Amino acid sequence: MVVLNRIYTRTGDRGETALGDGSRVPKHAPRVAAYGTVDETNATLGLARLHAAGELAEALARIQNDLFDLGADLCTPDLENDATAKYPRLRVVAAQVDRLEAEIDAMNARLTPLRSFVLPGGSALAAHLHLCRTVSRRAERLAVELAGIEPVNPEAVKYLNRLSDWLFVAARIANDEGRADTLWTPGANR
Repeated sequence: MVVLNRIYTRTGDRGETALGDGSRVPKHAPRVAAYGTVDETNATLGLARLHAAGELAEALARIQNDLFDLGADLCTPDLENDATAKYPRLRVVAAQVDRLEAEIDAMNARLTPLRSFVLPGGSALAAHLHLCRTVSRRAERLAVELAGIEPVNPEAVKYLNRLSDWLFVAARIANDEGRADTLWTPGANR
């Protein structure tokens, strides 16, 4: 478990940070960019939760916790030695991805099919969820980029991919189950 008895350590003052395995890397390293953007996604979810209630608020809280799991996963390299590591390593698992998929299917069943793309916005909650979606897509791109350089848990990438879909469908739910969506009209302002 994590113990935070001091918030600043001064160990990063020279532009480096420690990964979950104790190794030190530059703060601009691709792995740090990936898990940092997962953290940014989590912060945007916190803003969205200010406007959510009921089951949606509970789901967002659960996803925020999952994103800490995901950040810990991305922060800890060396997948090959997980079984022999001194401390158990937290990795995103298929069940977390499966849950998002089941929730997407359940929410999407309540919506009418789209005939155009949705413009981000509508209710305050929907607008925040669209922002969360775009930040999670950036986190996904960075995780995929990292996976091209170093080993990354494939379930972590899948989770980010499903999360952006989940957020899109949740934004439609937040827009009066899609009735308050504003659809894109191609070339409308020419």
